[in-house]
Amino acid sequence: MSSKVIEAIEKEQFKEGRSGFRVGDKVKVFTRVKEGDKERTQLFTGTVIARKGRGLNEQFTVRRISYGEGVERIFPVHSPRIERIEVETKGNPRRAKLFYLRGRSDMSVQEVVETKRS
Repeated sequence: MSSKVIEAIEKEQFKEGRSGFRVGDKVKVFTRVKEGDKERTQLFTGTVIARKGRGLNEQFTVRRISYGEGVERIFPVHSPRIERIEVETKGNPRRAKLFYLRGRSDMSVQEVVETKRS
């Protein structure tokens, strides 16, 4: 009985069309940020280095280099704070998680990720 109630609540919060990206893709994530009584859209662009979880609990990690420092953010896929996710370029990774990119410089990351997907 209670599992049907949980399923109904999860179905209500589930966002459609947010699974069009994979690990290795370069994405733009548009998030809503509330500052005081105003709300604006903030952009975070980077490479998807990991996806984990399933269903409503699914999340993904995006990494970028900002002013010479590596910055990672973890986003829930079905968060109401995310407006949309756009794929800039498709990647062709050979692994499920790209944590090895943490130790690489900016130029070598571009070489690894921007190989064409066959």
